[in-house]
Amino acid sequence: MQVWAVSNQKGGVGKTTTVANLAGLLAQRGATVLMIDLDPHASLTGYFGFAPETVEAGVYHLFRDAIARRRPDPLALIRPTDIRQLDLMPAVMALATVERQAGAIEGLGLVIDQALKQMHSHYDYVLIDSPPMLGVLMVNALAACDRLLIPLMADFLSLRGLERMLKTLAMIDRSRRQPLPYLIVPTLFDRRPRVCRDTLRVLTERHGDHLWSGVIPMDTKVREASQAHRPLNRYAPHCRAARAYAELLEHLLAQTQQTSKAASA
Repeated sequence: MQVWAVSNQKGGVGKTTTVANLAGLLAQRGATVLMIDLDPHASLTGYFGFAPETVEAGVYHLFRDAIARRRPDPLALIRPTDIRQLDLMPAVMALATVERQAGAIEGLGLVIDQALKQMHSHYDYVLIDSPPMLGVLMVNALAACDRLLIPLMADFLSLRGLERMLKTLAMIDRSRRQPLPYLIVPTLFDRRPRVCRDTLRVLTERHGDHLWSGVIPMDTKVREASQAHRPLNRYAPHCRAARAYAELLEHLLAQTQQTSKAASA
């Protein structure tokens, strides 16, 4: 089972869109895929047509059980989407209370990791949508994943957010005792404004080793697909953004294969 987290300490950069579309593409290829909505805003939950106000059980209940020292049943919290082999562990409204409830309780940084170990044989891929703020929920996403994707808009405010994210990643690396592979993914990219081209140039100069060579372009079909509760490959498979996400997935699968070969050598 491969676990990919999508995270950035800045909102509005395409995290949820990236999770939904990579997950949809993986399911189309025949993989069994679980998406986990760790963001209290519940954007991923809403993307697939679930209302966080009415969902009875979700990822929050893993933390509730951990705080109460009960053994959770993560499989009971999963909801199938209407796409074959694509499931969701949704966010519920109470997820917003986790940071306050956590307090000084130890061990809550590994709640998702421990839950995934119970489901290891059920899924080929798990994609986690992380909240845009540093706290126990983001720490859970980073502690549980094998690979981190950092979506980033091409503007200079996003560059500042990236630096904060990389500092957080360095902290997680010290805890994990090994570097977490990560990939910076330019999203919502518009080649016309000079600031976008300049930001991409700075990213290449500073972070070229971890920067995807492609971009996810601005595309009205992305918003339309989310309103239709469908990944792009099911809504507009030939649009520019859909093709870009397909290219991103090929890159990630190639990286994963290289990592597996290196580990077994």
